[in-house]
Amino acid sequence: MDTENAAAGRPGADDVNPAAAGPAAEVPEVPEAPAVAREVFGDRFDAAVRYTELLATAGVRRGLIGPREVPRLWDRHVLNCAVLAELLPAGSTLCDVGSGAGLPGIPVALVRPDVSVTLLEPLLRRTTFLEEVVRELGLENVTVLRGRAEEMVGKLAVDVVTARAVAPLDRLAGWGMPLLRPHGQMLALKGDSAEQELADSRAGLTKLGAVEWSVISVGEGTLETSTRVVQVKAGESPGGVKAATRRAKAARAGRNAGGVRTGERSRGGRRRTR
Repeated sequence: MDTENAAAGRPGADDVNPAAAGPAAEVPEVPEAPAVAREVFGDRFDAAVRYTELLATAGVRRGLIGPREVPRLWDRHVLNCAVLAELLPAGSTLCDVGSGAGLPGIPVALVRPDVSVTLLEPLLRRTTFLEEVVRELGLENVTVLRGRAEEMVGKLAVDVVTARAVAPLDRLAGWGMPLLRPHGQMLALKGDSAEQELADSRAGLTKLGAVEWSVISVGEGTLETSTRVVQVKAGESPGGVKAATRRAKAARAGRNAGGVRTGERSRGGRRRTR
């Protein structure tokens, strides 16, 4: 999945019309859920199975998931994302930046119905898929919002920002940290590059208002391979001085206009613009 291009609002490799791939682009068989999936998803197991089916069928046909990823959807994608729920405070709000096909936002929303999840995605084809998934699974705690992260500063504020394979950490932090409330946290799912990316990004994280950061593992004792997460905690001014200025300007504009109208959202709906 080319989610880095998605978050930046640029067409990526998976924005090619899937029909152009020709007859060779056959959808592989949907993988059977492993036993651990019942443990992770509990009473939302059936919904998790349906989501995985949608990824393997409609997701592949629409170019959101590569056909070669289908056999490992559970281990590498759905379960790998679901265990992120371990790190979320009760009743928190979360924004999944560059959500793509809904990873990690949808698995997290299934595991944690107490968490209000916003799936933020700039591309229409992807938000359409996300809306359909949200409606079919009956995810009342999920909102789909079409837009770029940098457009949402001052319009959207959450306790947690998540992202998966969206961009290098320093760039991701520039998009995600300004959306946090004071003392919120950004959780970036990373692989073997986690420590190096964090080492390279520390100066930039400080400028963006981060006060603490670390690489942690979640899903240990549950998954065969745990999920590596870069956890970045914000201080009083998440996003730094520029973000604080933009938030203040947006607040003033909202008061003058009697309320901000751009960026309105609906359950399972796209961003409305006027």
